[in-house]
Amino acid sequence: MPHVLALDQGTTSSRAIVFDHAGSVRAVAQREFRQIFPRSGWVEHDPREIWASQTGVAVEALASASLRPRDLAAIGITNQRETAIVWDRETGEPVMNAIVWQDRRTAPLCDRLRAEGKEPLIREKTGLVIDAYFSGTKVAWILENVPGARERAEAGKLAFGTVDSWLVWNLTGGRLHLTDASNASRTLFFNIHTGEWDDELLGLLGVPRSLMPEVRGSSEVYGTVSAGHDLEDVPIAGIAGDQQAALFGQACFTPGLTKNTYGTGCFMLQNTGDKAPPSRHKLVTTVAWRRDGRTEYALEGSVFIAGAVVQWLRDGLGIIRASSDVEALAVSVPDNGGVYLVPAFAGLGAPHWDAYARGTIVGITRGTSAGHLARAALESIAYQVSDLADAMQSDSGVPLAELRADGGAAGNDMLMQFQADLLGVPVLRPAVTETTALGAAYLAGLATGFWSSIADVAGQWRVERRFEPAMGRDRVEELRSQWRRALERAGGWESPA
Repeated sequence: MPHVLALDQGTTSSRAIVFDHAGSVRAVAQREFRQIFPRSGWVEHDPREIWASQTGVAVEALASASLRPRDLAAIGITNQRETAIVWDRETGEPVMNAIVWQDRRTAPLCDRLRAEGKEPLIREKTGLVIDAYFSGTKVAWILENVPGARERAEAGKLAFGTVDSWLVWNLTGGRLHLTDASNASRTLFFNIHTGEWDDELLGLLGVPRSLMPEVRGSSEVYGTVSAGHDLEDVPIAGIAGDQQAALFGQACFTPGLTKNTYGTGCFMLQNTGDKAPPSRHKLVTTVAWRRDGRTEYALEGSVFIAGAVVQWLRDGLGIIRASSDVEALAVSVPDNGGVYLVPAFAGLGAPHWDAYARGTIVGITRGTSAGHLARAALESIAYQVSDLADAMQSDSGVPLAELRADGGAAGNDMLMQFQADLLGVPVLRPAVTETTALGAAYLAGLATGFWSSIADVAGQWRVERRFEPAMGRDRVEELRSQWRRALERAGGWESPA
């Protein structure tokens, strides 16, 4: 029986997962890579490390499953979305490190665009807000700050892509320079209504159209892996940004269904079908996926720092030895002891969009312990998700009936219960929590006939555990009121450059 290989290229690690026809995990391989911080607020990755780590884990996963490339029906790719890479078309060499989605160096450029009154135009065409989070301003920065980059770009010698484009380029030996509609919709250059790159938006940021990849569907056969790789001749047949892939993997195929991924950041998406509703509460409207010539959309709220706050407890403070230790430390105390941690290490995302907010801890006393800090860190994730849920319900007019949870931190029972308490609705954890990779696998498998239909894959979704709300609403409001006070203290801390 063939299998599908999902390449899940994330912010802190590259993963490869082999799925069988039942949607079950056969093998997983994962490798972390360097996080580069040249200055305060700047975050970079080495694109060559991304490529090496991703191909390395692909080979490991196949070996672990005792499979060969001929046993694969397809490869699906899912990726960290807004990270920008520019490379030379002839040599394939990046002109500089990738600028990661968390990077804030272009916040002043975003301020200028807003001051020039460009936000309504960008919002109308792209569904996005003006923020350093998205890749468009990162590309503009590269062209302005890397010596000779603008001249080479205008001469057609450079290529831009998000991480999916970089992987496809390398997998095919430079034959294919493409992206899918879900990733394209995160750039500030893509008109989500026409489904094409927009010359007015490209001109606004001074980016030549020749840099841009071809935009394709999220589920189609793009080509095969070239000779010289350990995946030679396997079809590449599915691409989606990580959060859209998770929405697909969570079987959120009906308008109104909502998922939240608890990863490095938190990302809540609600399927809105073939409508692209504008947000009145600082969410973004994004392409969910494009299949069979039909585009579906989603409302999205993005939290920049979620699971990354646990990494900070481990690597920055050293109060835990492994990320998995955080739950035991957090439940060693009965509550947060009045301590609130706002993890605005890279500013605040939706629905606040404060590029100048910074991390803040309030309520510390002599009685504060490492357990209180751990609990405050985990609770900060749930508070931020609750802020997104409020905005999403206001925008869509659809009451949240349940939340489908996935991502690494979804395995934390304390966090999931606290999330259900704050939201007042059940939080459902699926049997397969690798929903980001699973979504990419489904998209690829549907394109090659490995799975026959949407109904086929929807029937595989199963609940592993259901967390029911148990906290009184008065107590919830008391806690959330204190969280809002902490947010106010974190806001606008950094001075604009």
